[in-house]
Amino acid sequence: MSITPESVQALLHSEDFGDRLRGVNQLRQLEPATAFELIQTAVADSSARVRYAAVSQLSSLGHHDLAQTATILRDRLHNDSEPDVQAAAADSLGALKLQDALEDLQQLYQQTPEWLVQFSIIAALGELGDPRGFELLETALTSENELVEMAAIGSLGELGDRRAIPLLVSYASHPDWQVRHRLVQALGRLGGAEAQSALTTLAQDQVPQVAQEAQETLQSV
Repeated sequence: MSITPESVQALLHSEDFGDRLRGVNQLRQLEPATAFELIQTAVADSSARVRYAAVSQLSSLGHHDLAQTATILRDRLHNDSEPDVQAAAADSLGALKLQDALEDLQQLYQQTPEWLVQFSIIAALGELGDPRGFELLETALTSENELVEMAAIGSLGELGDRRAIPLLVSYASHPDWQVRHRLVQALGRLGGAEAQSALTTLAQDQVPQVAQEAQETLQSV
């Protein structure tokens, strides 16, 4: 059976959430303009799994209408009852580089008790590339959640603001090798003499993955 706008629309309005989830997945096979129109039903679905799938898909489909997508994602960011969907909204805002949503992301980071939402917001700030996000990333470095902390290290590298280097070099002795590995990647993006000095230390790391990444980074900068 061929996939048509009508067949997908029927799935999206089915009483069975599995059908509706299948409908969201089939949107990828339709023309973007049609898919974008239909996905707006799914982002308000009663099932969190369907909403999550739809909001996540907006990271690519949203290019069709960035202004409307920003409105949809801001609504899900602030008003969805499920942290997974809020996190997906933050992910999509970052992927689409919707810098006008920076204040929305900053506000929710301060308000939410959900570490997953905070993690997605911090990761999104790196993708946004907006220098106004620096202070929140600096704050996130002190998060009690190590995954949020690690996301902040990565996002500071993506942001490319060398004010981050003095904040990051102390992580060269962090006990978690995955944090040190993320640090190598961030310092490689930031560059500069102080970053290179830390990378030289990390090139001798006892964990081979960290040492190799640092050595390769030093060769490329």
